[in-house]
Amino acid sequence: MKNIFKKKDSKATRHDSRSHKELLNPAVAFERIQDYSHKSPRLVSDKFASAALGNNMPDIPVPEPPDPRSKPAAYLRSIHAVRQRTRLVLDEAKSNALYHFDVDMSKFKDTADYVVAIIKRDFHEDYASIPPHGRWQHFEVGGRPRVTQLLQSWPNSIDNQERTRRLIDLFLVSVLLDAGAGDKWSYKSKESGKVYARSEGLAVASLEMFKAGAFSSDPTQPHQVDAAGLKKVTIETLAKGMQVTEANPMSGLDGRTGLLIRLSSALQDTEIFGADGRPGNMIDYLMSHPTTQAASVPIILLPTLWSVLMDGLSSIWPASRTSIEGIPLGDAWPCRAMPKSPPAQLWESIVPFHKLTQWLCYSLMVPMTKLLNVHFAGEDLMTGLPEYRNGGLLVDTGLLTLKEEDRQKGLKNYHRMVGDGNAVEVVPTFEPCDDVIVEWRAVTVGFLDELLTAVNEGLGLEGSEQLTLAQMLEAGTWKGGREIAKVSRPITGGPPIGIISDGTVF
Repeated sequence: MKNIFKKKDSKATRHDSRSHKELLNPAVAFERIQDYSHKSPRLVSDKFASAALGNNMPDIPVPEPPDPRSKPAAYLRSIHAVRQRTRLVLDEAKSNALYHFDVDMSKFKDTADYVVAIIKRDFHEDYASIPPHGRWQHFEVGGRPRVTQLLQSWPNSIDNQERTRRLIDLFLVSVLLDAGAGDKWSYKSKESGKVYARSEGLAVASLEMFKAGAFSSDPTQPHQVDAAGLKKVTIETLAKGMQVTEANPMSGLDGRTGLLIRLSSALQDTEIFGADGRPGNMIDYLMSHPTTQAASVPIILLPTLWSVLMDGLSSIWPASRTSIEGIPLGDAWPCRAMPKSPPAQLWESIVPFHKLTQWLCYSLMVPMTKLLNVHFAGEDLMTGLPEYRNGGLLVDTGLLTLKEEDRQKGLKNYHRMVGDGNAVEVVPTFEPCDDVIVEWRAVTVGFLDELLTAVNEGLGLEGSEQLTLAQMLEAGTWKGGREIAKVSRPITGGPPIGIISDGTVF
Protein backbone atom coordinates (compact mmCIF):
# COMPACT_ATOMS: atom_id res chain seq x y z
CA MET A 1 0.00 0.00 0.00
CA LYS A 2 2.81 2.45 0.75
CA ASN A 3 3.81 2.77 -2.89
CA ILE A 4 0.17 3.42 -3.82
CA PHE A 5 -0.41 6.26 -1.38
CA LYS A 6 0.65 9.76 -2.38
CA LYS A 7 0.68 13.29 -1.00
CA LYS A 8 -2.29 15.19 0.30
CA ASP A 9 -4.94 16.42 -2.14
CA SER A 10 -5.77 19.98 -1.24
CA LYS A 11 -9.21 19.71 -2.89
CA ALA A 12 -10.27 17.13 -0.35
CA THR A 13 -9.98 19.56 2.57
CA ARG A 14 -12.52 22.11 1.39
CA HIS A 15 -15.60 22.52 3.55
CA ASP A 16 -18.37 24.97 4.41
CA SER A 17 -16.77 28.32 5.19
CA ARG A 18 -19.53 29.46 7.52
CA SER A 19 -18.74 29.59 11.22
CA HIS A 20 -19.55 26.68 13.53
CA LYS A 21 -22.07 28.91 15.31
CA GLU A 22 -23.86 29.64 12.02
CA LEU A 23 -23.96 25.94 11.18
CA LEU A 24 -25.78 25.20 14.44
CA ASN A 25 -28.69 27.35 13.34
CA PRO A 26 -31.62 25.08 12.36
CA ALA A 27 -32.55 27.39 9.47
CA VAL A 28 -29.02 27.15 8.09
CA ALA A 29 -29.04 23.39 8.58
CA PHE A 30 -32.32 23.08 6.67
CA GLU A 31 -30.91 25.25 3.87
CA ARG A 32 -27.90 22.95 3.68
CA ILE A 33 -29.88 19.71 3.52
CA GLN A 34 -32.03 21.18 0.76
CA ASP A 35 -28.83 22.05 -1.14
CA TYR A 36 -27.41 18.54 -0.67
CA SER A 37 -30.44 17.01 -2.37
CA HIS A 38 -29.00 18.19 -5.70
CA LYS A 39 -25.52 16.72 -5.18
CA SER A 40 -26.23 13.04 -5.58
CA PRO A 41 -24.07 10.85 -7.84
CA ARG A 42 -25.53 8.83 -10.72
CA LEU A 43 -26.26 5.14 -10.41
CA VAL A 44 -25.52 2.40 -12.85
CA SER A 45 -28.74 1.74 -14.74
CA ASP A 46 -28.93 5.41 -15.74
CA LYS A 47 -26.34 4.47 -18.37
CA PHE A 48 -28.28 1.46 -19.63
CA ALA A 49 -31.66 3.16 -19.61
CA SER A 50 -30.38 6.32 -21.29
CA ALA A 51 -28.98 4.19 -24.09
CA ALA A 52 -32.27 2.30 -24.40
CA LEU A 53 -34.40 5.43 -24.34
CA GLY A 54 -32.17 7.50 -26.62
CA ASN A 55 -33.68 10.92 -27.21
CA ASN A 56 -37.08 9.76 -25.97
CA MET A 57 -36.14 10.05 -22.31
CA PRO A 58 -39.06 11.88 -20.69
CA ASP A 59 -38.45 14.49 -18.04
CA ILE A 60 -39.94 12.81 -15.00
CA PRO A 61 -40.04 14.91 -11.83
CA VAL A 62 -39.12 13.06 -8.66
CA PRO A 63 -41.15 13.99 -5.58
CA GLU A 64 -39.45 16.18 -3.00
CA PRO A 65 -39.07 14.82 0.55
CA PRO A 66 -41.58 15.74 3.24
CA ASP A 67 -40.77 18.90 5.18
CA PRO A 68 -39.06 17.77 8.42
CA ARG A 69 -40.46 20.72 10.31
CA SER A 70 -44.06 19.58 9.78
CA LYS A 71 -43.61 15.85 9.05
CA PRO A 72 -40.38 14.81 10.79
CA ALA A 73 -41.05 11.07 10.85
CA ALA A 74 -42.01 10.93 7.17
CA TYR A 75 -38.93 12.96 6.31
CA LEU A 76 -36.53 10.74 8.27
CA ARG A 77 -38.04 7.63 6.65
CA SER A 78 -37.48 9.06 3.15
CA ILE A 79 -34.50 8.15 0.99
CA HIS A 80 -33.73 11.87 0.56
CA ALA A 81 -32.96 12.23 4.26
CA VAL A 82 -30.07 9.75 4.26
CA ARG A 83 -27.72 11.83 2.15
CA GLN A 84 -28.99 15.14 3.48
CA ARG A 85 -28.51 14.23 7.14
CA THR A 86 -25.25 12.31 6.80
CA ARG A 87 -23.76 15.22 4.85
CA LEU A 88 -24.05 17.34 7.98
CA VAL A 89 -21.85 14.86 9.85
CA LEU A 90 -19.40 14.84 6.95
CA ASP A 91 -19.03 18.61 7.32
CA GLU A 92 -18.08 18.08 10.95
CA ALA A 93 -15.59 15.41 9.90
CA LYS A 94 -13.88 17.69 7.39
CA SER A 95 -13.37 20.18 10.21
CA ASN A 96 -12.04 17.35 12.42
CA ALA A 97 -14.90 18.13 14.81
CA LEU A 98 -16.32 14.65 15.37
CA TYR A 99 -16.92 13.34 18.87
CA HIS A 100 -15.45 9.87 18.44
CA PHE A 101 -13.02 9.97 15.50
CA ASP A 102 -9.99 11.99 14.56
CA VAL A 103 -10.04 12.77 10.85
CA ASP A 104 -6.81 13.12 8.86
CA MET A 105 -7.85 14.64 5.54
CA SER A 106 -4.31 14.17 4.24
CA LYS A 107 -5.20 10.47 4.04
CA PHE A 108 -8.26 11.05 1.85
CA LYS A 109 -6.26 10.81 -1.38
CA ASP A 110 -4.46 7.76 0.02
CA THR A 111 -7.84 6.08 0.43
CA ALA A 112 -8.96 7.08 -3.05
CA ASP A 113 -5.68 5.90 -4.58
CA TYR A 114 -6.08 2.52 -2.90
CA VAL A 115 -9.58 2.12 -4.35
CA VAL A 116 -8.35 3.23 -7.79
CA ALA A 117 -5.51 0.67 -7.66
CA ILE A 118 -7.93 -2.18 -6.87
CA ILE A 119 -10.28 -1.23 -9.70
CA LYS A 120 -7.40 -0.92 -12.19
CA ARG A 121 -6.00 -4.28 -11.08
CA ASP A 122 -9.28 -6.13 -11.52
CA PHE A 123 -10.81 -4.47 -14.57
CA HIS A 124 -7.80 -3.41 -16.69
CA GLU A 125 -9.56 -0.27 -17.95
CA ASP A 126 -12.69 -2.22 -18.93
CA TYR A 127 -14.61 -0.14 -16.42
CA ALA A 128 -17.90 -0.29 -18.32
CA SER A 129 -18.08 -4.00 -17.47
CA ILE A 130 -18.26 -3.33 -13.71
CA PRO A 131 -21.68 -4.52 -12.49
CA PRO A 132 -23.78 -2.52 -10.03
CA HIS A 133 -23.53 -3.37 -6.35
CA GLY A 134 -26.24 -5.89 -5.51
CA ARG A 135 -27.00 -9.31 -4.11
CA TRP A 136 -26.71 -10.91 -7.57
CA GLN A 137 -22.88 -10.79 -7.41
CA HIS A 138 -22.77 -12.43 -3.96
CA PHE A 139 -24.69 -15.42 -5.28
CA GLU A 140 -21.97 -15.93 -7.86
CA VAL A 141 -19.05 -16.23 -5.43
CA GLY A 142 -16.28 -18.46 -6.69
CA GLY A 143 -17.09 -17.65 -10.31
CA ARG A 144 -20.14 -19.90 -10.40
CA PRO A 145 -23.13 -18.23 -12.17
CA ARG A 146 -25.71 -19.52 -9.69
CA VAL A 147 -28.46 -17.02 -10.61
CA THR A 148 -28.07 -17.75 -14.31
CA GLN A 149 -28.16 -21.48 -13.58
CA LEU A 150 -31.30 -20.98 -11.52
CA LEU A 151 -32.95 -19.12 -14.40
CA GLN A 152 -31.91 -21.85 -16.82
CA SER A 153 -33.44 -24.51 -14.57
CA TRP A 154 -36.93 -23.09 -15.13
CA PRO A 155 -38.91 -24.14 -18.22
CA ASN A 156 -39.24 -21.75 -21.15
CA SER A 157 -42.94 -21.47 -20.40
CA ILE A 158 -42.07 -19.28 -17.38
CA ASP A 159 -42.14 -15.71 -18.71
CA ASN A 160 -39.77 -12.93 -17.68
CA GLN A 161 -42.31 -11.34 -15.34
CA GLU A 162 -42.62 -14.55 -13.29
CA ARG A 163 -38.86 -15.09 -13.46
CA THR A 164 -38.40 -11.61 -12.01
CA ARG A 165 -40.98 -12.33 -9.30
CA ARG A 166 -39.04 -15.42 -8.27
CA LEU A 167 -35.73 -13.58 -8.16
CA ILE A 168 -37.28 -10.82 -6.07
CA ASP A 169 -38.66 -13.49 -3.73
CA LEU A 170 -35.16 -14.90 -3.36
CA PHE A 171 -33.26 -11.62 -3.22
CA LEU A 172 -35.54 -10.05 -0.60
CA VAL A 173 -35.22 -12.94 1.83
CA SER A 174 -31.50 -13.23 1.17
CA VAL A 175 -30.89 -9.53 1.84
CA LEU A 176 -32.87 -9.69 5.08
CA LEU A 177 -30.62 -12.56 6.15
CA ASP A 178 -27.51 -10.59 5.18
CA ALA A 179 -26.72 -8.84 8.45
CA GLY A 180 -23.23 -9.52 9.81
CA ALA A 181 -22.83 -13.22 10.65
CA GLY A 182 -19.68 -12.79 12.73
CA ASP A 183 -16.12 -14.04 12.36
CA LYS A 184 -16.75 -17.66 13.34
CA TRP A 185 -19.63 -18.69 11.06
CA SER A 186 -19.26 -20.31 7.65
CA TYR A 187 -21.41 -22.35 5.27
CA LYS A 188 -20.49 -25.46 3.30
CA SER A 189 -22.38 -25.56 0.03
CA LYS A 190 -24.41 -28.73 -0.40
CA GLU A 191 -24.03 -28.40 -4.16
CA SER A 192 -20.31 -27.72 -4.53
CA GLY A 193 -18.84 -28.71 -1.16
CA LYS A 194 -17.02 -25.38 -0.97
CA VAL A 195 -17.03 -23.30 2.20
CA TYR A 196 -18.02 -19.63 2.24
CA ALA A 197 -18.29 -17.08 5.03
CA ARG A 198 -19.87 -13.66 5.64
CA SER A 199 -22.09 -12.15 2.92
CA GLU A 200 -21.27 -14.75 0.28
CA GLY A 201 -21.85 -17.58 2.73
CA LEU A 202 -25.21 -16.11 3.67
CA ALA A 203 -26.05 -15.70 -0.03
CA VAL A 204 -25.25 -19.30 -0.93
CA ALA A 205 -27.02 -20.61 2.17
CA SER A 206 -30.19 -18.61 1.47
CA LEU A 207 -30.14 -19.67 -2.20
CA GLU A 208 -29.90 -23.35 -1.32
CA MET A 209 -32.68 -22.97 1.25
CA PHE A 210 -34.80 -21.23 -1.40
CA LYS A 211 -34.20 -24.00 -3.93
CA ALA A 212 -35.18 -26.58 -1.29
CA GLY A 213 -38.52 -24.82 -0.72
CA ALA A 214 -37.69 -23.58 2.79
CA PHE A 215 -39.73 -20.38 2.29
CA SER A 216 -42.57 -21.72 0.12
CA SER A 217 -45.92 -23.12 1.23
CA ASP A 218 -46.47 -24.84 -2.13
CA PRO A 219 -44.70 -28.22 -2.38
CA THR A 220 -45.22 -28.20 -6.13
CA GLN A 221 -43.41 -24.84 -6.45
CA PRO A 222 -40.45 -24.67 -4.06
CA HIS A 223 -38.82 -21.75 -5.90
CA GLN A 224 -40.87 -18.99 -4.32
CA VAL A 225 -41.32 -17.12 -1.05
CA ASP A 226 -44.78 -16.54 0.38
CA ALA A 227 -46.40 -15.48 3.63
CA ALA A 228 -47.60 -18.96 4.54
CA GLY A 229 -44.19 -20.47 3.86
CA LEU A 230 -42.43 -17.93 6.09
CA LYS A 231 -44.83 -18.66 8.96
CA LYS A 232 -43.24 -22.07 9.35
CA VAL A 233 -39.73 -20.63 9.84
CA THR A 234 -38.35 -21.12 13.34
CA ILE A 235 -34.98 -20.51 14.95
CA GLU A 236 -34.36 -24.24 14.70
CA THR A 237 -35.22 -24.50 10.99
CA LEU A 238 -33.17 -21.42 10.14
CA ALA A 239 -30.24 -22.69 12.20
CA LYS A 240 -30.40 -26.00 10.38
CA GLY A 241 -30.59 -24.36 6.98
CA MET A 242 -27.68 -22.05 7.84
CA GLN A 243 -25.66 -24.91 9.41
CA VAL A 244 -25.47 -23.07 12.74
CA THR A 245 -24.10 -25.14 15.62
CA GLU A 246 -22.18 -24.47 18.82
CA ALA A 247 -19.02 -25.00 16.79
CA ASN A 248 -20.30 -22.81 13.96
CA PRO A 249 -22.09 -19.91 15.71
CA MET A 250 -23.85 -17.09 13.88
CA SER A 251 -24.38 -13.61 15.29
CA GLY A 252 -27.97 -12.41 15.43
CA LEU A 253 -29.72 -15.68 14.55
CA ASP A 254 -32.73 -14.73 16.69
CA GLY A 255 -32.96 -11.34 14.99
CA ARG A 256 -32.89 -12.87 11.51
CA THR A 257 -35.59 -15.37 12.43
CA GLY A 258 -37.74 -12.58 13.82
CA LEU A 259 -37.38 -10.60 10.61
CA LEU A 260 -38.63 -13.51 8.50
CA ILE A 261 -41.53 -14.25 10.82
CA ARG A 262 -42.60 -10.59 10.81
CA LEU A 263 -42.14 -10.55 7.03
CA SER A 264 -44.82 -13.25 6.77
CA SER A 265 -47.28 -10.81 8.35
CA ALA A 266 -46.16 -7.83 6.24
CA LEU A 267 -46.69 -9.84 3.04
CA GLN A 268 -50.40 -10.06 3.82
CA ASP A 269 -50.78 -6.58 2.30
CA THR A 270 -52.60 -7.87 -0.78
CA GLU A 271 -52.46 -4.55 -2.64
CA ILE A 272 -48.66 -4.77 -2.90
CA PHE A 273 -47.89 -8.46 -2.43
CA GLY A 274 -50.97 -10.13 -3.94
CA ALA A 275 -53.34 -12.73 -2.57
CA ASP A 276 -50.55 -15.28 -2.09
CA GLY A 277 -48.32 -12.83 -0.23
CA ARG A 278 -45.19 -13.05 -2.40
CA PRO A 279 -42.49 -10.35 -2.38
CA GLY A 280 -42.19 -10.74 -6.15
CA ASN A 281 -45.74 -9.55 -6.65
CA MET A 282 -44.46 -6.04 -5.99
CA ILE A 283 -43.55 -6.13 -9.71
CA ASP A 284 -47.23 -6.05 -10.65
CA TYR A 285 -47.89 -3.26 -8.18
CA LEU A 286 -44.94 -1.17 -9.44
CA MET A 287 -45.67 -1.68 -13.14
CA SER A 288 -49.29 -0.61 -12.72
CA HIS A 289 -48.57 2.26 -10.31
CA PRO A 290 -49.94 5.66 -11.40
CA THR A 291 -46.43 7.18 -11.26
CA THR A 292 -44.92 4.54 -13.55
CA GLN A 293 -44.36 5.79 -17.08
CA ALA A 294 -44.33 3.77 -20.26
CA ALA A 295 -41.71 4.86 -22.79
CA SER A 296 -39.58 2.54 -24.89
CA VAL A 297 -38.82 0.99 -21.50
CA PRO A 298 -40.89 1.09 -18.28
CA ILE A 299 -39.84 3.91 -15.96
CA ILE A 300 -40.50 3.47 -12.24
CA LEU A 301 -39.85 6.26 -9.76
CA LEU A 302 -37.25 5.27 -7.21
CA PRO A 303 -39.35 6.85 -4.42
CA THR A 304 -42.21 4.53 -5.44
CA LEU A 305 -40.02 1.46 -4.96
CA TRP A 306 -38.71 3.02 -1.76
CA SER A 307 -42.24 3.47 -0.43
CA VAL A 308 -43.04 -0.19 -1.17
CA LEU A 309 -40.04 -1.30 0.86
CA MET A 310 -40.22 1.27 3.66
CA ASP A 311 -43.98 1.31 4.14
CA GLY A 312 -44.82 -2.18 2.95
CA LEU A 313 -42.17 -3.74 5.18
CA SER A 314 -42.22 -1.27 8.06
CA SER A 315 -43.70 -3.82 10.47
CA ILE A 316 -40.72 -6.18 10.17
CA TRP A 317 -38.24 -3.93 11.97
CA PRO A 318 -37.75 -4.14 15.76
CA ALA A 319 -40.14 -1.83 17.59
CA SER A 320 -37.52 -0.79 20.13
CA ARG A 321 -35.66 1.50 17.74
CA THR A 322 -36.01 5.25 17.36
CA SER A 323 -39.49 6.65 16.86
CA ILE A 324 -41.15 10.06 16.59
CA GLU A 325 -44.74 10.59 17.72
CA GLY A 326 -45.13 6.83 17.92
CA ILE A 327 -43.96 6.28 14.33
CA PRO A 328 -40.98 3.88 14.13
CA LEU A 329 -38.15 5.23 11.98
CA GLY A 330 -36.35 1.97 11.25
CA ASP A 331 -32.57 2.23 10.84
CA ALA A 332 -32.30 5.80 12.17
CA TRP A 333 -30.46 6.83 15.32
CA PRO A 334 -29.68 9.85 17.50
CA CYS A 335 -26.21 11.20 16.80
CA ARG A 336 -24.33 13.77 18.88
CA ALA A 337 -22.55 15.13 15.81
CA MET A 338 -25.78 16.35 14.21
CA PRO A 339 -25.84 20.18 14.20
CA LYS A 340 -28.65 21.56 16.29
CA SER A 341 -29.41 24.53 18.49
CA PRO A 342 -31.51 24.74 21.65
CA PRO A 343 -34.36 24.22 21.95
CA ALA A 344 -33.69 21.47 19.43
CA GLN A 345 -36.44 19.49 17.79
CA LEU A 346 -36.09 15.72 18.16
CA TRP A 347 -35.71 15.15 14.41
CA GLU A 348 -32.64 17.41 14.31
CA SER A 349 -30.65 14.96 16.42
CA ILE A 350 -31.40 11.90 14.29
CA VAL A 351 -29.48 10.54 11.31
CA PRO A 352 -31.18 7.87 9.15
CA PHE A 353 -29.37 5.12 7.20
CA HIS A 354 -31.96 2.47 6.22
CA LYS A 355 -29.07 0.24 5.21
CA LEU A 356 -30.99 -2.98 4.62
CA THR A 357 -33.72 -1.10 2.75
CA GLN A 358 -31.10 0.52 0.51
CA TRP A 359 -29.39 -2.86 0.06
CA LEU A 360 -32.78 -4.21 -0.97
CA CYS A 361 -33.22 -1.37 -3.48
CA TYR A 362 -29.80 -1.94 -5.01
CA SER A 363 -30.39 -5.68 -5.16
CA LEU A 364 -33.98 -5.73 -6.44
CA MET A 365 -33.34 -3.15 -9.14
CA VAL A 366 -30.81 -5.47 -10.81
CA PRO A 367 -33.22 -8.29 -11.83
CA MET A 368 -35.90 -5.77 -12.77
CA THR A 369 -33.42 -3.97 -15.02
CA LYS A 370 -31.90 -7.14 -16.49
CA LEU A 371 -35.05 -9.17 -17.09
CA LEU A 372 -37.71 -6.49 -17.65
CA ASN A 373 -35.53 -3.62 -18.92
CA VAL A 374 -36.96 -1.30 -16.24
CA HIS A 375 -35.44 2.13 -15.68
CA PHE A 376 -35.65 3.79 -12.28
CA ALA A 377 -35.99 7.56 -12.27
CA GLY A 378 -34.36 9.19 -9.26
CA GLU A 379 -31.81 6.45 -8.58
CA ASP A 380 -29.30 9.16 -7.73
CA LEU A 381 -31.07 9.55 -4.39
CA MET A 382 -29.46 6.30 -3.25
CA THR A 383 -26.30 6.55 -1.14
CA GLY A 384 -23.33 4.40 -0.31
CA LEU A 385 -24.02 1.72 2.27
CA PRO A 386 -23.04 2.45 5.88
CA GLU A 387 -21.68 -0.99 6.73
CA TYR A 388 -18.43 -2.28 8.12
CA ARG A 389 -16.61 -2.96 4.82
CA ASN A 390 -17.00 0.58 3.52
CA GLY A 391 -16.52 2.09 6.97
CA GLY A 392 -13.62 -0.23 7.76
CA LEU A 393 -11.79 0.97 4.66
CA LEU A 394 -11.80 4.52 6.03
CA VAL A 395 -10.32 3.35 9.33
CA ASP A 396 -7.77 0.93 7.91
CA THR A 397 -6.41 3.55 5.49
CA GLY A 398 -5.99 6.06 8.33
CA LEU A 399 -8.60 8.58 7.25
CA LEU A 400 -10.52 7.91 10.48
CA THR A 401 -8.95 7.03 13.84
CA LEU A 402 -11.06 6.13 16.86
CA LYS A 403 -10.33 8.45 19.78
CA GLU A 404 -8.43 6.84 22.62
CA GLU A 405 -11.18 7.12 25.22
CA ASP A 406 -13.62 5.39 22.90
CA ARG A 407 -11.02 2.80 21.92
CA GLN A 408 -10.53 1.82 25.54
CA LYS A 409 -14.29 1.65 26.08
CA GLY A 410 -14.64 -0.55 23.02
CA LEU A 411 -11.85 -2.88 24.13
CA LYS A 412 -13.59 -3.39 27.46
CA ASN A 413 -16.77 -4.24 25.57
CA TYR A 414 -14.87 -6.80 23.49
CA HIS A 415 -13.33 -8.59 26.47
CA ARG A 416 -16.62 -8.53 28.36
CA MET A 417 -18.37 -10.07 25.36
CA VAL A 418 -15.91 -12.79 24.34
CA GLY A 419 -13.93 -13.38 27.52
CA ASP A 420 -10.16 -13.12 27.72
CA GLY A 421 -9.66 -16.79 26.90
CA ASN A 422 -11.42 -16.44 23.54
CA ALA A 423 -9.77 -13.22 22.38
CA VAL A 424 -8.66 -13.26 18.73
CA GLU A 425 -7.50 -10.10 16.92
CA VAL A 426 -8.97 -7.82 19.58
CA VAL A 427 -10.87 -4.80 18.21
CA PRO A 428 -12.95 -2.12 19.93
CA THR A 429 -16.54 -3.34 19.90
CA PHE A 430 -19.86 -1.54 20.34
CA GLU A 431 -23.61 -1.98 20.14
CA PRO A 432 -25.25 -0.73 16.91
CA CYS A 433 -26.98 2.07 18.83
CA ASP A 434 -23.74 3.36 20.39
CA ASP A 435 -22.95 6.91 19.29
CA VAL A 436 -19.54 5.70 18.08
CA ILE A 437 -21.17 3.39 15.53
CA VAL A 438 -23.80 5.92 14.48
CA GLU A 439 -21.13 8.58 13.87
CA TRP A 440 -18.95 6.06 12.00
CA ARG A 441 -21.80 5.04 9.73
CA ALA A 442 -22.83 8.65 9.04
CA VAL A 443 -19.36 9.77 8.04
CA THR A 444 -18.95 6.65 5.91
CA VAL A 445 -21.95 7.59 3.76
CA GLY A 446 -20.59 11.10 3.30
CA PHE A 447 -17.07 10.06 2.39
CA LEU A 448 -18.33 7.51 -0.15
CA ASP A 449 -19.81 10.35 -2.22
CA GLU A 450 -16.51 12.23 -1.97
CA LEU A 451 -14.56 9.12 -2.94
CA LEU A 452 -16.65 8.62 -6.07
CA THR A 453 -15.49 11.97 -7.43
CA ALA A 454 -11.86 11.29 -6.50
CA VAL A 455 -11.89 7.74 -7.89
CA ASN A 456 -13.28 8.86 -11.24
CA GLU A 457 -10.56 11.50 -11.41
CA GLY A 458 -7.95 8.88 -10.52
CA LEU A 459 -9.22 6.59 -13.29
CA GLY A 460 -9.28 9.46 -15.77
CA LEU A 461 -12.99 9.02 -16.45
CA GLU A 462 -15.23 11.85 -17.54
CA GLY A 463 -18.85 12.37 -18.55
CA SER A 464 -20.85 9.26 -19.34
CA GLU A 465 -17.75 7.08 -18.88
CA GLN A 466 -17.57 7.87 -15.16
CA LEU A 467 -18.18 5.10 -12.68
CA THR A 468 -21.48 5.30 -10.91
CA LEU A 469 -21.76 5.03 -7.15
CA ALA A 470 -23.11 1.48 -7.44
CA GLN A 471 -20.11 0.48 -9.57
CA MET A 472 -17.59 2.00 -7.18
CA LEU A 473 -19.22 0.24 -4.24
CA GLU A 474 -19.01 -3.07 -6.07
CA ALA A 475 -15.51 -2.91 -7.54
CA GLY A 476 -13.82 -0.54 -5.13
CA THR A 477 -14.79 0.37 -1.61
CA TRP A 478 -16.60 -2.80 -0.51
CA LYS A 479 -13.97 -5.04 -2.08
CA GLY A 480 -11.16 -2.78 -0.89
CA GLY A 481 -12.54 -2.76 2.64
CA ARG A 482 -12.54 -6.55 2.66
CA GLU A 483 -9.03 -6.87 1.24
CA ILE A 484 -7.40 -4.38 3.57
CA ALA A 485 -9.19 -6.00 6.53
CA LYS A 486 -7.66 -9.33 5.56
CA VAL A 487 -4.20 -7.75 5.51
CA SER A 488 -4.73 -5.90 8.79
CA ARG A 489 -6.41 -8.80 10.61
CA PRO A 490 -5.38 -11.96 8.73
CA ILE A 491 -6.95 -14.44 11.14
CA THR A 492 -10.53 -13.18 11.06
CA GLY A 493 -10.54 -10.67 8.20
CA GLY A 494 -12.99 -8.74 10.40
CA PRO A 495 -13.54 -5.00 10.57
CA PRO A 496 -11.31 -2.66 12.62
CA ILE A 497 -14.29 -1.83 14.84
CA GLY A 498 -16.63 -4.60 15.94
CA ILE A 499 -20.41 -4.39 15.97
CA ILE A 500 -22.49 -6.57 18.27
CA SER A 501 -24.94 -7.65 15.58
CA ASP A 502 -28.60 -8.24 16.37
CA GLY A 503 -29.14 -9.60 12.86
CA THR A 504 -31.26 -6.65 11.69
CA VAL A 505 -28.82 -3.79 10.94
CA PHE A 506 -25.57 -4.86 9.35
